[in-house]
Amino acid sequence: MEWTGEALLIGVRRHGETSVIADAMVAGRGRYMGLIRGGRSSKLSATLQPGNTVQLTWRARLEDHLGTFTVELLQGRAAGLIADRKRLYLAQTIFEHLHLLPERDPHDRLLGMALQLIDHDPDGAALARFELTLLDELGFGLDLTNCAATGVTEDLTHVSPKSGRAVSRAAAEPYKDRLLPLPSFLAARGNASPDDIRKAFRLTGHFLDMHLWSARQIDPPPTREPLIEMLSRE
Repeated sequence: MEWTGEALLIGVRRHGETSVIADAMVAGRGRYMGLIRGGRSSKLSATLQPGNTVQLTWRARLEDHLGTFTVELLQGRAAGLIADRKRLYLAQTIFEHLHLLPERDPHDRLLGMALQLIDHDPDGAALARFELTLLDELGFGLDLTNCAATGVTEDLTHVSPKSGRAVSRAAAEPYKDRLLPLPSFLAARGNASPDDIRKAFRLTGHFLDMHLWSARQIDPPPTREPLIEMLSRE
């Protein structure tokens, strides 16, 4: 079996003395892993850096095998990411999030958002929306369209930490200490203040932890908190 496609490298780990296993998000195919023979050579080391876009050819005898990759560099980003700590932390956080996806399940919406994020100046509002989309694509999406208590679609200010549904200002008033604040830019379009950014990541972090990190007994990306601190100061 064989296919060729464009992919974003999100991880590379050593395998044996000379090879590596690459982890990539492939357009139209989702997250794929494959063995690259000789991947630790000086010839391939610059190409096989997370953040680079490459053309991959995957080959295997059977569809459920790990398979092997051959690789060609299409767009090198790794050097630029390494030179900018904020962009590096952003990319590393995104790649850790993408590792949560099941293998071989297409998620082109997330891939497109990831590329948009790492190709532009770090944007806290866009990253928070990416985390919301990640939850949605994994089946844990929040319902921010109307109030869980009254059904109204305006003045939504909080979210239930259990159900993930929005709550209007009036309905939230008696229970504000038990609800999560909903920044207005997540419920509708608009600019985000530094305080809005902090609230947004508190919201997404709560549900990422509830459904993914704690549920799978894994730690959050180590770059996420320092990145949030940098983004919420701007």
